[in-house]
Amino acid sequence: MKNRDNQEASAQEAEEIKDVNAADETADAGEADGKNGASGAKPEEDASGREDGGQKDEKEPAKKGFFSKKKDKKDEQIEELTDRLKRSMAEFDNYRKRTEKEKSAMYEIGAKDIIEKLLPVVDNFERGLATIPEGDEKSAFAEGMDMIYKQLMKMLEDAGVKPIEAVGQPFDPNFHNAVMHVDDESLGENVVAEEFQKGYLYRESVVRHSMVKVAN
Repeated sequence: MKNRDNQEASAQEAEEIKDVNAADETADAGEADGKNGASGAKPEEDASGREDGGQKDEKEPAKKGFFSKKKDKKDEQIEELTDRLKRSMAEFDNYRKRTEKEKSAMYEIGAKDIIEKLLPVVDNFERGLATIPEGDEKSAFAEGMDMIYKQLMKMLEDAGVKPIEAVGQPFDPNFHNAVMHVDDESLGENVVAEEFQKGYLYRESVVRHSMVKVAN
């Protein structure tokens, strides 16, 4: 009886050991499947990630092309400032030209005013030289007056002043002021016969008209 009981106990223990080993094998297999499942999922995620990345790359050029139609605020501001600068430069150039023209006109007016005041002095020199008696032209006084007169006329000529031609020229109201009329068959019609007072030009502008006598 004792031997039978011992055999039954040994058989029961052997079955229990088999059950434990089987359970261990089942657990090991489950862990292996879990690892394989996890490793297998990664390539799918990577593949899906690559696919998504590829789609994003394909969509990016389209987005850039769409947004490139709109100007950046900085570019708009640069264009606005550039336009304002060009307008300011054009206005300044017009202002510079206008002021230069006005300055030139003011200078010419001032110069003509001074020349007009000098002309009576020239007239007096000419009258004084015309009254020198014959034989005294070589006197120191006469030569001194003549030298001053020539120096004054040279200064006026360098400044752009020149006398108006009158005697023998056709009468021109733009340059001549007729104060007398005479009939003279030796002269043509409407011709200046005599000059009473010289007229002068300053840079093609009349400072004083010639006072003349017109024939026919």
